[in-house]
Amino acid sequence: MTDTELRAEIEQLRSALNNYNYQYYVLDNPSVPDSEYDRLFKRLSVLEQNNPELVSPDSPTQRVGAKPLDGFTQVKHEMSMLSLDNAFSDEDLVAFDKRLRARLDDNSVLKYACEPKLDGAAVSLLYQNGVLVRGATRGDGSTGEDITSNVRTIGSIPLKLIGTGYPSTLEVRGEIYMPLKGFDLLNEAALAAGEKPFVNPRNAAAGSLRQLDPQLTAKRPLEFCCYSVGLVKGGELPTSHSEILGLLAQWGLKINSESRPVIGIDACVEYYEQLSQRRNSLGYDIDGIVYKVDDIDLQQELGFVSRAPRWAIARKFPAQEEMTVLEAIEFQVGRTGAITPVARLKPVFVGGVTVSNATLHNFDEIQRLDVRAGDTVIIRRAGDVIPQVAQVILDKRPNNTTLVAMPTSCPVCGSPASRVEGEAVTRCEGGLFCQAQQSEAIKHYASRKAMDIDGLGDKLVEQLVEEKIIASVADLYSLEKEQLIKLERLGEKSVDNLLAAIEKSKLTTLPRFIYALGAREVGEATARNLANHFCELPAIMQASFDSLIEVDDVGPIVAQHIVNFFSTAHNLEVIEKLLAANIKWPAITKPDVSEQPLLGQTFVVTGKLERISRNDAKMQLQALGAKVAGSVSAKTTTLVAGPGAGSKLAKAEELGINTIDESQLLAVLDDYR
Repeated sequence: MTDTELRAEIEQLRSALNNYNYQYYVLDNPSVPDSEYDRLFKRLSVLEQNNPELVSPDSPTQRVGAKPLDGFTQVKHEMSMLSLDNAFSDEDLVAFDKRLRARLDDNSVLKYACEPKLDGAAVSLLYQNGVLVRGATRGDGSTGEDITSNVRTIGSIPLKLIGTGYPSTLEVRGEIYMPLKGFDLLNEAALAAGEKPFVNPRNAAAGSLRQLDPQLTAKRPLEFCCYSVGLVKGGELPTSHSEILGLLAQWGLKINSESRPVIGIDACVEYYEQLSQRRNSLGYDIDGIVYKVDDIDLQQELGFVSRAPRWAIARKFPAQEEMTVLEAIEFQVGRTGAITPVARLKPVFVGGVTVSNATLHNFDEIQRLDVRAGDTVIIRRAGDVIPQVAQVILDKRPNNTTLVAMPTSCPVCGSPASRVEGEAVTRCEGGLFCQAQQSEAIKHYASRKAMDIDGLGDKLVEQLVEEKIIASVADLYSLEKEQLIKLERLGEKSVDNLLAAIEKSKLTTLPRFIYALGAREVGEATARNLANHFCELPAIMQASFDSLIEVDDVGPIVAQHIVNFFSTAHNLEVIEKLLAANIKWPAITKPDVSEQPLLGQTFVVTGKLERISRNDAKMQLQALGAKVAGSVSAKTTTLVAGPGAGSKLAKAEELGINTIDESQLLAVLDDYR
């Protein structure tokens, strides 16, 4: 496909999806089935994923939900209403649990809150002093529609909370849906009146909420079920998700009776199996199960990615399947360098959509399936959206098939491709050079914790790459005013400020520069440890695997990533150009052991600190040689606990770990200044 053809297809897909969005969300009159919309959306997502320089902020893929209707007042969500990542198998759930425990650096069994994933419309209800003052749709995740008059008509939504003890400001989030019995009656009435029936209960619920006349909404059999809270002020809630739901029920809010906490991921799998068997008898549509880490402190520690929380996942129900011929296996490079095999299929109609491509995830999946070009395969639409190869029909295999070989070089830039032991994904090592990774590499390099180039935002980076003004981070230092002044939304003052910020970034620190290069798994702490251990950039670049694993917190996997990064010729070319641009930093001398009195000790900081920020506390402790961890374990030496310390304090007490408050921490720091 030529560049012109690629751009034309992307624009065509965006136009079609935006039109379908308008018909679905604004007119409440969908013109295509969900499967067709999903097919086009997936195709656009794949094209944009493989060509990140072509992503635009107005693309349908950049939404969390729908654009607010002009007929309603817009509401800015104080806390974003995000989507959830998906799991499609027991293995995906186990991997999710493993990721969480690895990030928490804790092998303890996690407690999860399990609940059905209702197929309706997500809403936010705001209560002030127990009185309902606002209802809003999710919208695009940041801005929704004010539907207060409509939600007031729903009997399961209390206009005033019952009981006492609720916060003065309480935002409740949940799903408005239409029970199957009510949906059937509604469509029977519509047909009797000669009107068009609704396609499914989800469309019926969404359309009912978007009625400008609340009297029409009042006639619709809608229900509300809450699943979380958002903004909370003037009061405290329990420290677990399940306890919060229990308290909401006491205040008169409807909670799904199938929701329950479980211990461990095996219990999550069992919950899924049990509920999936009873799915058709529930009386309402669900399209999966939602799992959330039950401990609120752990949720906060795990945090969020751009569109979803790390601590929650939705397990989708099995998809429909069909048989077809796999005609070829090709390899694509994503924005993080991941090389993904893609199956090119003889087009087949699966679950209401024609499928011609399917993901093979990684080379392990190819080997597990023993899939080859020419095979007859079973295609499954995972989560009713993403096509994947589920099985090979070996009895139908032609005699002339050959085994698939994983590429040893990047199909985009030609840099070496490698796979670290223990990882499933093969990656291109040309992170600073590879065209498929350009935008992300530059964004990371310019970020605040890296080279801190003020004014070089994500949109500008994408514009510079798209216009082919820059192709790597080194090109930033050859930018000229004449090039930038021609760009849209950039005035002369902005250009001057940007060029000044780029010039300012030339004077940095060695840890920042190492972090900015973007080698895999090399975060701020690792970059700082590398700099303090080797003191000079050439020593780091030439370091052997054995010498790297001697560095604090650098294990075998990270060491191999570093070796691979600095042995890739294209990366070295970019680094040479950066140094030629006169990037420099103060010399580093190895700290004397006497200057690191806390060497060998591990601190954890939790709760609220009033006289020093948690980040400053972390940096000062690290400067004294201490390691600062994110979770309490048997290796923890000292816990610093401020007001509001929760589960970490309880665990520290259980393990008999020394615990100090903010004043005692400051005394420790003062002693060594």
